[in-house]
Order: sequence, then structure tokens, then C-alpha cells
Amino acid sequence: MSGGPVQITDAEIFATKRVGDYVEFTVVAPGIAAGFRPGHFVAVAVGGENTAMGLRRAFALCGATPSGAYAGTVQFVVAEHGPGTRWLVQRKAGERLDLVGPLGNPFPLPNNASPAVLVGGGYGTAPLIPLAQALLAAGSPVEFVLGAATVSRLYGELTAKRLVGQVTVTTDDGSAGERGMVTDVLPAVIERNNAEVVYACGPMPMLRAVGEVARRKAIRAQVAVEESMACGIGVCMTCVLPVRGSDGRSRFVRSCVEGPVFDAHDVRWNDVGSLPPDLVGAAGMGG
Repeated sequence: MSGGPVQITDAEIFATKRVGDYVEFTVVAPGIAAGFRPGHFVAVAVGGENTAMGLRRAFALCGATPSGAYAGTVQFVVAEHGPGTRWLVQRKAGERLDLVGPLGNPFPLPNNASPAVLVGGGYGTAPLIPLAQALLAAGSPVEFVLGAATVSRLYGELTAKRLVGQVTVTTDDGSAGERGMVTDVLPAVIERNNAEVVYACGPMPMLRAVGEVARRKAIRAQVAVEESMACGIGVCMTCVLPVRGSDGRSRFVRSCVEGPVFDAHDVRWNDVGSLPPDLVGAAGMGG
């Protein structure tokens, strides 16, 4: 990430758009747009100047335009979950936000053209849209699998179809696409596309299941986790995950700094939210 993250305290909201249950923001932030890579996110202050909500909210970037039309803007998608995001989705064009970004490590791209399947859960599809553009530009065949609980919680289906054509949709209630989960259809899509890598973003249980499908198919899986990220710069330690390192030993790593993208096979999914005793430094942390 060239130049590192920047803070823009008066980033103007250029436009907002309701997309199903979500709100898509386009914000003028040229310093952030200039360093954007697929997989990066922004940390947004919520509640206004006099709020008691001191923690930022993290949102994956679904696009950036460092040059050309709408130059200097970034896009991200917000789902209303609590007071902070409720305040945010009520903002209008012309108002100002406080952003820090681009943050995190982006998705790693293959060295050579490699068929890929991109799996998005709900608004987890957001960072996969620019990733698909980058993969296609490098000559990699791409298919999407998009899933959600119901049709109003899908995001990016039309954009994905315009990009790659082949999009498989699943919903838990059958209101769009096939009834079921993304992992019900993923094995067939991997085979059809002769995929060599899977990229995914969405709820943690989905990422774990996608990683298991990839493991059975003996292909790589890169996942962008949705752990709670408050500071976005590795200070608050709210987003730690147990992950195996290249030396075979497991450590807590910060999703916002070492992630949010990880090799699914390295994440210790069974131990998320706990303190495994065999982690490096676990004895000291437990004491």
C-alpha cells in the first residue's frame, strides 16, 4: 500500500444509494482512492462530533476511482446493525465523514492467469467486485457464487453478471436463485470453472465452510474475515484471530493489520473466540 493510510476528517459524501437492505456510499477521498487495492477497507467515525460512540466502524471498499470520471472517490456498503451504523445510513449527500484508509492487506493475486471462483455472503460481495476486475484484467477466468439469507440481503448480483456473466445465487429461503447455502453449489462451480483458487468474503461460518470445500478440492482459498475492527490500525486488539504461521506455530494476529485477508487453511476456525493453550505467548496472556 503506497504511502500508507491517511485520515480525511472532512470527506464529502458524494452520493448514497439504497441497495436492498444496504446503503452504498460514494465519498470524496482522493488520498484513500490513490492507494486502493481490492481487499482494503476504511474505518469510519460514527455519531458526529459530540457522540459518545468513540469506536470507528470498518467497511470493505467496493471500488475507488483515483482518476477519470468521479476522480478521487471511494465506495463502501453499510448494513445497519446498531446505533453507529444506524447513524451512518441516515447521512445524506453533501454531509461530511471522518475516514481512515486504505487499511489492511489486499487480496493476493496469482502470478499467472488462474481460474477463480469468488464467493460473497450478503454485502461481503463488496470487495470481490474490484477483485474480479483485477483478475479479469490479468486474464483469469472468473465465476461468482453469491449467497444471503433472503433476496434483500444480496449485494452486487447485477454488477457481477455484467462483469463475468456466470453468477450462481443461493438464498436460505429460496427467494432468489437456488434454496440453500453457497457451499451447496460451490463444488460444482469449482469443477465447471477448473478453478485453482477461491476468494471469499462474508460471515465467519461461511468462510470456514468455503475453506473446507477448497481443502477437499485441493485448491487455495483466500478469505477476507469480518471480525469486529474498531481502530483499524492494530492498537485496540479487538479483532485478533488464531492463525498458523509459516513456521507451523500459531499466534494471535490482528485482522485489521495482518488481515483482513488470510489463507483459509491457516485460520484455526475451531478456536476463534478462545485462547488456545498452544498459541505462542498463550501462557503469558492467560496469566
